[in-house]
Amino acid sequence: MRELFLVAAVICFGMAAIKMFTVRMPANHAVQEPAAKAASKAAKAGYALLTAEEAKARMEENEGVILLDVRTQGEYDQGHIPGSVCLPNETITADMPVAFDKDAEILVYCRSGHRSAEAAEKLAAMGYTNVADFGGIHDWPYEVVTD
Repeated sequence: MRELFLVAAVICFGMAAIKMFTVRMPANHAVQEPAAKAASKAAKAGYALLTAEEAKARMEENEGVILLDVRTQGEYDQGHIPGSVCLPNETITADMPVAFDKDAEILVYCRSGHRSAEAAEKLAAMGYTNVADFGGIHDWPYEVVTD
């Protein structure tokens, strides 16, 4: 009987300790650190990070914005954001002639956000001063076309 009481006490104490630590932790604690790290990396590399909503607002505010889809041509053909231009990440190199003004607003996206971060970093290193990465088309809640 004494052993059963001891086991019950240990279980109750453990549950109370877990509850105390989870109550003190912010609800989005796991999301905050990677997002802050990504924003810091982007700032150091010379480009901005945007949400899909922020990118959409910039597209509506500035008709001259350049929207770059850095996925492959095949991925682009399966569905892309209207008005975007396909320029695969693999083709972006320092010696590549790009017909964009160095100060043009360039918004970059891919499938999930990895290639767009790489492309934005490369463009910033090439001297483009107004580059922003808004991640992947999977997070785009707006219109997608296949034409």
